[in-house]
Amino acid sequence: MAASLPTGTDPASVRRRIEAVEKLLEHGFKVPGLGYEFGLDAIVGLIPVIGDFVGAAFGAYLVWEAKNLGMPKWKLWRMAGNVGFDTAIGLVPFAGDALDFLFRSNTRNLRVVKRHLDKHHPHTRVIEG
Repeated sequence: MAASLPTGTDPASVRRRIEAVEKLLEHGFKVPGLGYEFGLDAIVGLIPVIGDFVGAAFGAYLVWEAKNLGMPKWKLWRMAGNVGFDTAIGLVPFAGDALDFLFRSNTRNLRVVKRHLDKHHPHTRVIEG
């Protein structure tokens, strides 16, 4: 049975949605035997040009969710910069695809959001196990 994501605008619901999207984009699949995780962002990034912009759209969604939390503009710009850098390196043929597996902008952005929520909305913290 699949877990449903909350649809509310409260910080706890937003946190759960951002965590779920980040997991899908960066950790959704595992290389058997190696244990290396990669996600949908790296897979769609293999499609020349279009895949990189699809990945950017997913990244922009995380920034939009953060904006709805009322995060400061400088944090939103930092997150947008992560998405922009990820998109730019993804546009470089071959090397960009390899770097896309290493530079995980969505994971970086999740970290920014979690720090903000832990400081300003501590009740949204969950014990990760």
